[in-house]
This record gives sequence, structure tokens and C-alpha cells, in this order.
Amino acid sequence: MRLNAFVVAIAAIMLALFFTAEAAVQKPLPAFKCARLKYSGGGDWYNDPSAVPNLMDYIRRTTGIAAPAKEETVEAGSPNIFQYPFVFMTGHGNVKFSEAELDNLRKYLQAGGFIYVDDDYGMDKSFRREVARLFTGMNLVELPYTHPIYTQFYKFPQGLPKVHEHDGKPPSGYGLYYNERLVMYYTVETNPSDGWANADAHNDPPEKRDEAFRIGTNIVLYAITH
Repeated sequence: MRLNAFVVAIAAIMLALFFTAEAAVQKPLPAFKCARLKYSGGGDWYNDPSAVPNLMDYIRRTTGIAAPAKEETVEAGSPNIFQYPFVFMTGHGNVKFSEAELDNLRKYLQAGGFIYVDDDYGMDKSFRREVARLFTGMNLVELPYTHPIYTQFYKFPQGLPKVHEHDGKPPSGYGLYYNERLVMYYTVETNPSDGWANADAHNDPPEKRDEAFRIGTNIVLYAITH
């Protein structure tokens, strides 16, 4: 529990730095902002709209961190993306970025942004193609189970939980690094975000939903503290 308290304290400090010092002193710290990434290509970027709000509610209740009550939407090429320390992306279908959108995403990540991508089954091939265009010579690498994202708040010594079966392959988590900082985290064959959705959306058992919320908490806390 001491480590968990330390993580919450660090998150609070990082959020305070993200906002102005004056605001932090005069009134309670506002919630950090998060957004869902809207992209082109035909993929359903908008699916499971209850997922992120439910995750943020879980984070507020279990950690005390000021997580936002609602998820906003930002387009890949919009300058508004720089308002969000945490951006979420998901879908089943094709992903396609224009050169201008890639340039905007590149600058966002270089400036300290973080994108979490959850393959809802079906976007893997197109997503990997687009990531390869993002930073020349830089590719997604599978993260070891010892990576801090698996112990940030809750402990996952065997890596990602298996929330949905899909085609039966083991769950995998991949990272994209820029200047030795993890700027993007990508999960495949696990689908935590389906576990965050309302209980009647996918009829996942309570223990699976709890695993999904716990790993989601780790991902968000890692993003806002790094």
C-alpha cells in the first residue's frame, strides 16, 4: 500500500505541474483531460462510448485522483490534442492517417503526450502500418512483464489479463519509445476497454471487468506520471 500511496502522490504532483501553480493553491486541483482519438479509414473509433467514463470513475473511486467525469473527442490533426495528457484509441476496422495528421501526432508525442491504443480486434494490420509511418526507423516493441506499467498501482506479474478471447492468442502489450520515453502503449488479444464498458455491453463476468479496470488504472497512472 505504501507504493500505491507514492504513485498517487506522484500523480498529484504531475497534475499540479500540468496546471498553473496559482490554480493549484487557490482551489482543488482540476481533473486532467482525456480524449478519444477520431481517425479516418473506416474503423469504428467511437465504439463502447461508456468505456472511458467508467474507467475514470473507477480511478476516482479507488485512487482519489481527480480523473475527468467525461471523455472528449479529438481529431488526429487537431491542435486541440495538446490539451490532453492522455489520449485513447480503439476500433475494429481500418486506420488511416494523412501526412498532416501524422505530423500532428508526432509533435504531440514529442511534446510529452501519451496515446493508449486497444485493438478491439481487427485494426492490428492497419494500425501497425500507420505507426511505421510515425517515426522513421522506430517500431513497436513488446514490453517485458517487468515494465512499470504492469506494477504502477496494481500488480500484474504475468503481464496483461485476457479479457476477451478473440482468436485465442495470448495477450500482448507493445510500446513505442521516443527519446527513451514510452509515448504509446498498444494492447492486442486482450481488449481491456471492452471490460470497461457497461456491464450489459459484453456480459463480461465481474472478475474480468475488475481485471480490465485495474490494468486500465495502471495505464492511465503511468501515462500521467511519466
